Amino acid sequence: MKRSALKLKHVASISAGYPFRGKIKESSGSGIVAVQMKDVSPVTGVNWATCIETTLEGKRQPDFLSHGDILFASRGSHNYAALVGGKSEQEGALSVASPHFYQVRCESELILPEYLVWFLNQKPCQRYFEQNAEGSLTKSIRRNVLEDAPIAVPSLERQQMIIALSETLAEERQLVERLIDNGETLMNSIAKDLLNKCKE
Repeated sequence: MKRSALKLKHVASISAGYPFRGKIKESSGSGIVAVQMKDVSPVTGVNWATCIETTLEGKRQPDFLSHGDILFASRGSHNYAALVGGKSEQEGALSVASPHFYQVRCESELILPEYLVWFLNQKPCQRYFEQNAEGSLTKSIRRNVLEDAPIAVPSLERQQMIIALSETLAEERQLVERLIDNGETLMNSIAKDLLNKCKE
């Protein structure tokens, strides 16, 4: 049976990040952590060690992040998705997303969060976001655009296979990057040694 593409809103709920006003202020000991753009990578997810504790001063009831939630960067030249996992450095701390993110939560048993993150970061979805982004200097994605993003939903078994393949590829990429870094360090060391010998 051929599967048709669904819209993101058919398989997930989407909400805006917490509406902080201005710069997010640090408030040590508050027990609430703010996840900002600087703390998130599409490859490694949330770096809890760099998140700051803050106080929520708005009237809106916070939708705290949960394991398996997805953060979607709504502003900037790269509208990536990242999985929320692990645990914050602050024991027992709750966490909220900054306004630059949409918080996506899988609501269907037909799709796995890890697969959805992978799919949102692939070229078909990225092309869709590029075509529907608004703004000239700072690009942004409207909530309805994200909600209508076309999502292919294969069987759970195939999703798990894709996740495993993606994880393997990520590990290989990290290994190659380390090899390149080591090679560049070696080349710089050789150049420095040659220069030192010229001075002798």
